[in-house]
Amino acid sequence: MQFFTDYDMYLYGQGTHYDIYKKFGAHPIRVNGVDGYVFDVWAPHARDVAVIGEFNGWNETSHMMKRLDPKETGIYELFIPGVKDGQLYKYLIYCDDGRKLYKADPYAVTSELRPGTASKTGRRDDFTWTDEKWIQKRAENKPYYEQPLAIYEVHPGSWKRHPGTGGDGFYTYREFAESLADYVTDMGYTHVELMGISEYPFDGSWGYQVTGYYAPTSRYGDPDDFSYLVNYLHNKGIGVILDWVPAHFPKDAHGLADFDGSSLYEYSDPRKGEHPEWGTKIFDYGRNEVRNFLIGSALMWVENYHVDGLRVDAVASMLYLDYGKKPGQWVPNKFGGNENLEAVEFFKHMNTLIQGRNHGVVTIAEESTAWPKVTGAADDNGLNFSYKWNMGWMHDFLDYMKLDPYFRKDNHNKMTFAMSYNEYEKYILVLSHDEVVHLKCSMINKMPGIGDDKFKNLIVGYTFMMGHAGKKLLFMGQDFAQYQEWSEARELDWYLLENRSNRAVNNYVKELLHIYRKYPAMYEQDINWAGFEWINANDSYRSIFSFVRKAKNGKNSLLFICNFTPVAYPDYRVGVPDGKKKYRLILNSESSEFLGNEKKKKSVYVPVKSDCDGREYSIAYPLAAYGAAIFVF
Repeated sequence: MQFFTDYDMYLYGQGTHYDIYKKFGAHPIRVNGVDGYVFDVWAPHARDVAVIGEFNGWNETSHMMKRLDPKETGIYELFIPGVKDGQLYKYLIYCDDGRKLYKADPYAVTSELRPGTASKTGRRDDFTWTDEKWIQKRAENKPYYEQPLAIYEVHPGSWKRHPGTGGDGFYTYREFAESLADYVTDMGYTHVELMGISEYPFDGSWGYQVTGYYAPTSRYGDPDDFSYLVNYLHNKGIGVILDWVPAHFPKDAHGLADFDGSSLYEYSDPRKGEHPEWGTKIFDYGRNEVRNFLIGSALMWVENYHVDGLRVDAVASMLYLDYGKKPGQWVPNKFGGNENLEAVEFFKHMNTLIQGRNHGVVTIAEESTAWPKVTGAADDNGLNFSYKWNMGWMHDFLDYMKLDPYFRKDNHNKMTFAMSYNEYEKYILVLSHDEVVHLKCSMINKMPGIGDDKFKNLIVGYTFMMGHAGKKLLFMGQDFAQYQEWSEARELDWYLLENRSNRAVNNYVKELLHIYRKYPAMYEQDINWAGFEWINANDSYRSIFSFVRKAKNGKNSLLFICNFTPVAYPDYRVGVPDGKKKYRLILNSESSEFLGNEKKKKSVYVPVKSDCDGREYSIAYPLAAYGAAIFVF
């Protein structure tokens, strides 16, 4: 019996075998009444391939694979009776030049715990899912960009750890699910974004140098445990986004690099096939089988593990042939340009396919340049991502926030510039893990000032971010002002929540998130000016910003005021768009439950006919130093 059929080979050769993970790798089957595993691997340049593992004492010649189609695809297959779940194995690649390569399975279901590098037999389809209502609701939420999206980015291995248990002290996927869901639900985030889930050998890479594109990392459990995590979060009303890395892969001997003795998954020309800065290999996006490998991986995470989105890492490095390279280190495309045309077509294919087959699933580009139409439709020459990280906003925002308040008046435009290009893409405003590592300082230590002034700076900054157009992402620890930079080697400093200032920031972010989810004005019209209106974008001398967010039905609009200096304005007045409505204060950073001294403040403000900010009507509001306020009207 041939498990990998001629039709499978045809689809794979065309790059359109979208369920390829159900064919390649190791799969339990019964042949003539005998249970065992069938192994399939792609190695067209190999002289021979053998399966070695615990089931044969790692014997290098006892289980030689059969090449199914010597002239074309180069697929090897072998059924081995008696192989059990949970046994270690590798492929032994015999090269024409006499070398022997010991390779992990590119399609492995799971792997042994690092520093081991073997693949492990197992099943990824045994879990009983109970998230049907979530999946149905996800598909019905149309259009997706009018829904709330507030993401909590988290690294599972360093969120919390078991103290004094020996080893790494990692939470299992199941323990992580329950602890994480409690926190995320209480805070009000809508989604979590998980770093480092695809199997990877080196902890310090954070999961961005992947060797197992089809395997949840064994650091926290097996595939069923990971399924439990996703299922549990769904049943708690929390979406799950995974970081996914099709941009490059490491040169580890057991991985994809020179898989069958020659360039197979990577471009053969090192000027196209290597990242000199990162020391990694670049996928050959022009090869059907490689595109199929990557698209199959993306679809597996979505369709087999039910994840709600993929955040695609380092998109710019895929789009530009000269990314991170000097003259002579790269090759122009056929038109003489620096665009990787094959990667462009890959993105169009992948994004259209994922979103077409799985309604409500989103793909998110970490794209740091001005490449046009990243979130544009494929038929309009766009890449068809659902969202793009707004890296420009992030850099401007952090540059502004790090300034001494005295100098902010000269950099006012850094906070207003993003709205000038907001309609060009569907954006997510991000303060990710990348901003709190490598001596960049934690969020709280980026803030100027001493004592509570640092915390008040952070609070008013978060208020501005949450009110600004665009979806939201915060990295773990930022929502309680962790002092240390993040490290994958230790858990977050949760003990800081015992401090008044850290707890105040955490409570304030919680209030912001719940307001975000409660009022459609905060998210319904993120992508056009219909949902955002400056009241005063030009108050640079006082470094005060005021603006309005609007819902589609015109009800429950929100007025934001943010003061970015330590100067109080007891006589502050702000223009309002509607003189007939009352303005109810729903969040005040000066409240005593945060870091202020006001136990009670007037909650309803009635406009008077008094010109201000170019408006006929206005309200008087005593604005505190570093004060932030939100009104609903």
